[in-house]
Amino acid sequence: MRRAVRAIVFRGNDVLVMKRNKFGKVYYTLLGGGVKFGETPEQALRREMQEESGLQLGAARLVFIENAGLIFGMQYVYLIDYAGGEPKLDASSDEARIDAIGKNRYHPEWLPVRQLADVPFVSKRLQQALLRALTTRFPAHAEGI
Repeated sequence: MRRAVRAIVFRGNDVLVMKRNKFGKVYYTLLGGGVKFGETPEQALRREMQEESGLQLGAARLVFIENAGLIFGMQYVYLIDYAGGEPKLDASSDEARIDAIGKNRYHPEWLPVRQLADVPFVSKRLQQALLRALTTRFPAHAEGI
């Protein structure tokens, strides 16, 4: 089964998201991607965040695990401390190359947390888990969603 990582990063009252326009379907998701052979999830998380945001990041803590089905596999979702920078795709990343074609767009951006419930978000389970954690708190240990 495929394994992937996702990142939850806050800067003040904003959360880092990837705005996607996939052949006309606009939605938001957390940054991240697949774990390559020989990588740990934590190594994949750092690599994906460099490729998709270029942000300076601090400590990471696994907070959610989502079984996203056969196509997307297991998603390991980490809460990461923001240390600086503005999100931008790395020019050598797959996302930047795909984005340049113009039909399948990637745009990392800060989304005000107050808008999180109102945007089309993939996955809905992850969106709901984020919203719950914002009103209560993030789990001390990873929990399934």
